[in-house]
Amino acid sequence: MTPTLLGAALVVEARKAASARVVTGTTILLIVGVAVLGGASTTAAASGNEQLLAKLGPLAAQGGWPSLLSTVSQVTAAGGLLAFGVALSWLVGREFADGTVTGLFALPVSRPTIALAKLIVYLLWSVVVATLLVLLVAGLGFAVATGAFDGAASTALLRLWALTVLTALLAVPAGWAATIGRGLLPGIATTIAILAATQVMVVAGTGGWIPLAAPALWAIVPGSVSGAQMSLVPLVPLTFGLLTLSAWRRLQLDR
Repeated sequence: MTPTLLGAALVVEARKAASARVVTGTTILLIVGVAVLGGASTTAAASGNEQLLAKLGPLAAQGGWPSLLSTVSQVTAAGGLLAFGVALSWLVGREFADGTVTGLFALPVSRPTIALAKLIVYLLWSVVVATLLVLLVAGLGFAVATGAFDGAASTALLRLWALTVLTALLAVPAGWAATIGRGLLPGIATTIAILAATQVMVVAGTGGWIPLAAPALWAIVPGSVSGAQMSLVPLVPLTFGLLTLSAWRRLQLDR
């Protein structure tokens, strides 16, 4: 792998992602969907919906910025994981689904380099999505939230940005599954399994020590997750990123 070949692969993969309806649609649905659901839930909670307040937690009852950002964080943790998993499954599994993966064996760029380029493009895309989401939520907050925009609200917006990026990183196992399963569906199924398992762990009260659940808990209730627990989160993308590169290295034409 050389910087020149990696750069060429990055350009190609970035163009694929930019022109893909799946990525564009996922971006729009995630950003707009999270903002709309967050705003609607905040409005409903402000009207005194006790069932919704019980589900959203104590911050939702405070109203204003705390309610909005807590609600948006919860929606992002769940909906974002699914959206990012679908997008990464497409980015990694597209050639398998289209039947064009055999053409990659004739390229001067190695298959692990191509896989690395896909993961880098995915990471950069997630940063863009996180930034756009925070800007839209901030605009929504100024439009509907009551109360002053103080330091706590600013910090919560930064946590939302970090949560979005971390959620994208936690979806990296979908890329590995899409490679092993040679298609999009295994990656999407893995994402759904991760989402379900995370919910169970949170309900069981062990979420803080589970890297898949820690970012959401940290964003919603910062004091509930320690630095040691958050330090485990990077292990998920690093481990499954390396597994994905290894799987692409071992690809064979007859399998």
